[in-house]
Amino acid sequence: MMHPANSSCITESDDRTREPEPGASESVERASGKREPPSAAEQGCQLGHAEEEQVRGDDAASPAQFVPPEGGYGWLVAFAATWCNGSIFGIQNSFGILHVMLAQEHEDPNDQASQFKVAWVGALAMGMIFFCSPVVSMFTDHFGCRKTAVGGAFVAFLGLLSSSFATTLGLRYFTYGLLFGCGSSFAFQPSLVILGHYFRRRLGLANGVVTAASSLFTIALPVLLKKVVGPLGLSRTFQILSLFMLVQSLLALSFRPLIPSVGAGMGSLGPARDQGSTAGSRWRRGLMKVRKYFNARVFKVATYRVWAFGVATAVLGYMVPYIHLMNFVREEFGETQKEWVLLVCIGASSGAGRLLFGKVGDLIAGVKKIYLQVASFMTLGLMSMMIPQCRVFEGLIVVCVFMGLCDGCFITIMAPIAFELVGPMRASQAIGYLLGLMAVPMTAGPPIAGLLHDHFGNYHVAFYLAGVPPLVGGMVLFFVPLVFSRVRRKHSDRCDPSTHSMLKNCTNGDMLPGYTDTETQQEPPH
Repeated sequence: MMHPANSSCITESDDRTREPEPGASESVERASGKREPPSAAEQGCQLGHAEEEQVRGDDAASPAQFVPPEGGYGWLVAFAATWCNGSIFGIQNSFGILHVMLAQEHEDPNDQASQFKVAWVGALAMGMIFFCSPVVSMFTDHFGCRKTAVGGAFVAFLGLLSSSFATTLGLRYFTYGLLFGCGSSFAFQPSLVILGHYFRRRLGLANGVVTAASSLFTIALPVLLKKVVGPLGLSRTFQILSLFMLVQSLLALSFRPLIPSVGAGMGSLGPARDQGSTAGSRWRRGLMKVRKYFNARVFKVATYRVWAFGVATAVLGYMVPYIHLMNFVREEFGETQKEWVLLVCIGASSGAGRLLFGKVGDLIAGVKKIYLQVASFMTLGLMSMMIPQCRVFEGLIVVCVFMGLCDGCFITIMAPIAFELVGPMRASQAIGYLLGLMAVPMTAGPPIAGLLHDHFGNYHVAFYLAGVPPLVGGMVLFFVPLVFSRVRRKHSDRCDPSTHSMLKNCTNGDMLPGYTDTETQQEPPH
């Protein structure tokens, strides 16, 4: 299952490391007698100097050159991030087992839309993780990683715990779908941002350790739910799962920021400055911050619009196998007592896919690495259509292995593609908007599949149709490099950072959330 993992919105470290060195700017002013006017490209990527000073407050007092410790206490932070990734997405990936238990508890012979209604529980939880992503980045920048992550994990804990006492699907839409989903989003994203505070040169290794180790949760949780927790009943299952998030709320206390948050900078203004500021200037600062957080300039890039539309289309059927596969196995193969093996195969192959295609992506230059994403979506669509054709259980195992590899490929390549399409200055916002666009189709897919099951009496049509959106999305993404080349040729007479500023010496791991790209930002403008 997809981690928005290798993607995040605005990070705290980015805002600090992208500021020019004070000494350098002063020397230029002394030599020329006036400040060099910004180019049109620079104006398109960032606020004007006067507005930026209002937004920053006392940020200029922070070190211009931040050097992460590259380990030490950072490995404890990495462990906490691993627990966060693993517990959240391990639970989400294992929802197929919970779906069967929910369907049995809320089964109503007189209700012909039971699968449709039950599917909304898991779909809402996953959709909220993506839907809240832009808002979480704003909270992370303002309140810091520790407060945001602790609060989010505790809300997720309350959501799972209260789900154990809920007796109706309507309540579980709120407790599991909304509370657990929103809390997971607020806990998850800071766990990636904080890595950029402790690692830079080893950030790729740290992210690799976090994502690979968190895959172990996806492998182990289905076994735990099926063999140990499941026999205790649905209520006990939710209570035991809530302990994972309670532990995460404690581990998130280790997210000690090494770079002050935006909120901290604004709150440290001296008394004289506070007294001298007017209501109008405070309003302008607030407006500039809103513009900074919700900057939609990335949608002016044609290639980004095509890419975002293709990905949003493809994920309409993305979650269908994760939620409905267990119920499909029960209907087609009876009580095999080994359907959890399929989730283990998906988790293991997804972890292997992240490592494999991360290295392969490093070998492919420029936007051509998007063809890996095209291949993953195409294969994913075909595998979804193959599920109803499997007459033996072993065939489903093969299908799930390929689905996991496609999942790992899609996740790993997402962040590097964003950097290639819009450049490093706007990549975090581009990824945040993409996750928000993915929320609606990803949430709608499983309930639609449940509705088709209720209408036709089996999952065959649901899985066939679930394979169509990834195929269509893959075909749309196929044209992104062509559009990119056309735009480059059309604007070859001027340098546009949205398509020209590429990271030269960074691997895919370095492009993950929390990356402090000081070299790129210190290059003189073209």
